[in-house]
Formats: sequence, structure tokens, C-alpha cells
Amino acid sequence: MNGFLNIYKERGFTSHDCVAKLRGILRQKKIGHMGTLDPDAEGVLPVALGKATRLIELFDEDRKAYRVTMLLGRTTDTLDTSGTVLEEREVLCSGEDAVKALLSFRGEQMQIPPMYSAVKKNGRKLYELAREGVTVEREPRKIVIHEISNITVDLPLMTFDVTCSRGTYIRSLCDDCGRSLGCGGCMAGLIRLYVGSFRAENALRLSQIEALKAEDRLAQAVLPMTAAFPEMNCIRTLPEGDKPAHNGNALSGKMLDLQEPPAGRFWLEDSRGAIVGVYECIKGEFRPVKMVYEETDR
Repeated sequence: MNGFLNIYKERGFTSHDCVAKLRGILRQKKIGHMGTLDPDAEGVLPVALGKATRLIELFDEDRKAYRVTMLLGRTTDTLDTSGTVLEEREVLCSGEDAVKALLSFRGEQMQIPPMYSAVKKNGRKLYELAREGVTVEREPRKIVIHEISNITVDLPLMTFDVTCSRGTYIRSLCDDCGRSLGCGGCMAGLIRLYVGSFRAENALRLSQIEALKAEDRLAQAVLPMTAAFPEMNCIRTLPEGDKPAHNGNALSGKMLDLQEPPAGRFWLEDSRGAIVGVYECIKGEFRPVKMVYEETDR
């Protein structure tokens, strides 16, 4: 089975747990996820099946959105409420000041990833070091908070939606906001609303996937490989371009059915409509970026 599943990851599961459970449900080994979620977080987790796993490295997480619950007055080692409490302080700021502090984090900035994260330092994941009681210096990384909206305040709790770039840690945002207010803060809840074209309102829980599999209706839930990059145009080869395309060769414009060269990357189909892969135009030549076609597709 090839394509994507839009999974709604529930709290208590790691992203790896979801993949392992899907392997058991689908009886398929070649499965991978895109955009890791913390165990305590829930929401959208795109999952690639079969040949679609080759596209994971091309998937752009540069725009994703979360619904966040932030608890002010508490600082923990994991930057969320699941961790060990390091300090608790009274929240003396007004709701208006809390909103102002939160909104100050909009835009491009440098963010230090938390120790409890999968970022690597000298070949080791930070959370592995953290579990050993080791704290190391982390290099700040450039992120973008595109938008913060739908803010509600019931101190010490605040809830809000945030749209951000890849590499953004919402736990760090909560911790930074709490520090700026002088009382500390941590993340109390996180729901991923969307990542790329995959959205929570269309996502299915593992129990729903299992039910569809039992009813032999799973095909209804599997999205085509093109679903990961809906913004890319799709171009077909002419019959004479099929063989070189199937072999992963670069193509000339004479082998394609097009009026003018496409801008950026595009999906390539053969003359029969089978997806060949992702291509791009470089100096008038059309070259493969990632192939998904196999001999069995013929």
C-alpha cells in the first residue's frame, strides 16, 4: 500500500508508537511518520506508507499550527507539566500584561531547544543526556512565529493558537514567555491543528484505522502520494519519454506534454498516468529529485 494516512495521534503515545501500531494493523513494514509529536501532545501526525516513505525528506514542515495551553507560575525540567517542578511562583501580572508578553514573541527569532528534545549534540540526542542528568549548552536556532491568535486568559492558565515554522518548540515558547513575565511558565497542553496540507478535522485515530481495515475499507483513508505536495503541478511524459522517465533519467522538454517550463518542482506522471516521482527543471533539463516509480508499476 502506497500513499499517506492523516493520523490523529492521541496523548500517551509516541510518534514511533503510532508507526509500530500501524505496522501491526496494516501488516506492512514500510511505514514512516512526518513531524514528530511529544508523547503528551496530540493531533495531526502524517504517516507515509510504502513508496511514499521516500518522500518524507522532501516534506516541508515550515508552516504548522497548534492549540496551546500554557501554565504560568511553574517551571519544570521538561518545560511542560509532565516534568519535575523546579520552581513555583505567584503570578502577579495582569491578563493584559500576559497577552502583551506572549504577542512579543511573534516574528523571526532565535530559540534555544529544550534539553528534553531529539536535537543532537555531538552525536547524541539531548533527551538522552537529560535523562542522565547532563545539561549541555545548546546553539540557538532561527525560527518564525507567524501568528498567535484566539487567546483566552484565566490566570494562571492561558490558551492560544500559534502558527510557526519547522524547528519551533512550543515548550520553549511557554518557558520563554513565563521568564519574561518573571513568574516562569510551562506547557500544559498541545494539540497540533495542521502541518502542511494535513489537518486535524480530517485526521483519523488508530481505532478508526483498525475498524476500516477490519471492514476492508482502508483504501478510503489512504491519500495519494501527491497529497503531501498539493501545490506542485503535475506534468505527463509523452510516450517516448516513458522509458527514460521510468529509468530515472533526465528528460528534455520534447519528452513532456507541456506548454511552458514549470516553475520549481513538479510531479511527473508517465503517459499512462502512473506517478514517476518529483522532478525539477535545471537549465532547461528536467531532472529527478525523488523517484517513486518501480518496475512493478508497469
